[in-house]
Amino acid sequence: MSALLKTPLHDRHIAAGARMAPFAGFDMPISYRGIREEHFAVRQTAGLFDVSHMGEFIVRGKEALDLVNFVTSNDAAVLKPGDVQYSCLPGSQGGIVDDLLVYRLGEEQCASGEQAFMLVVNAANIQKDFHWIESQNRFDARLIDISAETALLALQGPAALSLLHELTAIDLGSLKYYTFSKGEVAGIGNVLVSATGYTGAGGFELYLNARDATKLWDALTVIGGNHGLLLTGLGCRDTLRVEMGYCLYGQDIDETTSPLEAGLGWITRLGKSDFIQRERLLAEKKEGISRVLTGFILEDRRVPRPGYHIIGESGEGIGQVTSGTMSPTLNQPIGMGYVPLGFSHPGSELWIEMGGKSFPARVVKPPFIPRN
Repeated sequence: MSALLKTPLHDRHIAAGARMAPFAGFDMPISYRGIREEHFAVRQTAGLFDVSHMGEFIVRGKEALDLVNFVTSNDAAVLKPGDVQYSCLPGSQGGIVDDLLVYRLGEEQCASGEQAFMLVVNAANIQKDFHWIESQNRFDARLIDISAETALLALQGPAALSLLHELTAIDLGSLKYYTFSKGEVAGIGNVLVSATGYTGAGGFELYLNARDATKLWDALTVIGGNHGLLLTGLGCRDTLRVEMGYCLYGQDIDETTSPLEAGLGWITRLGKSDFIQRERLLAEKKEGISRVLTGFILEDRRVPRPGYHIIGESGEGIGQVTSGTMSPTLNQPIGMGYVPLGFSHPGSELWIEMGGKSFPARVVKPPFIPRN
């Protein structure tokens, strides 16, 4: 069994007393002071996550756009330098190899006539994604894995703007959702500051050289003391993303789920030029899908867990839970799972089988709470 990988901030987590656990091959902090307290810090003030386990690839070359547009479902041609886009990598069987972020980098980073993008992929899929994209690369473009040399910090919550403003001259207020800028932060040059996140609470993600990660982490935690900042782990990252109905790769989406079934038709631009599985997805849209990822709320206090059976009104099994948690904000159990279209309408009643008993659930359309 191979040893767990460590992010550049591993020693900081140990020193802060984090509860650590394996995740995607890394030894990662699950919580510091408790999931519920950290969850509310992100919703009400600010939380700081180490997500340096994520993968980053650079795509560069005269046909970089052609490669990105061929392997992703969204239309990267609409991106201007400084724009970010959520997308997915359709697989050979019509499922999803991974979901990812696409960053359109500035031309100043390229040789004459070249284009450049950064792709941010899930930690567990770094090698798989790299080999998949490489296998599809018939273009004048180079794929470069910069994951090991890149750190990623997520500063999330309503106080993130005022906190980060103390450490940078970047015009953070002008950064619209899903855009980014580069500049100096806490005396560290060339930090990419992105108005993105996986929490629905607003804030920023900061990409930088791994060697500078501890310096930035320390600066944020010192300044953060005046803004209600808490260190936050993957435990509350999960409760936060489920409240927003955000998919987690390996649970809600994988190579057996199509983006249309997962409610990701909005990132599947079937009208653009050829991309992997376009014809298959066009046919799927024309014929109609038979199941869809659906959200639900339970009145009971028991928490639905991945793999629990979803039951229809006649007692028949109609699906399985893919994600579930006790929502700290709602103080109710919530979850998601794939069910036939006829059971997916908001207000419909389902039952979740737990411990040999069935508990009623009401279908709702995510997000479960308003986004900040």
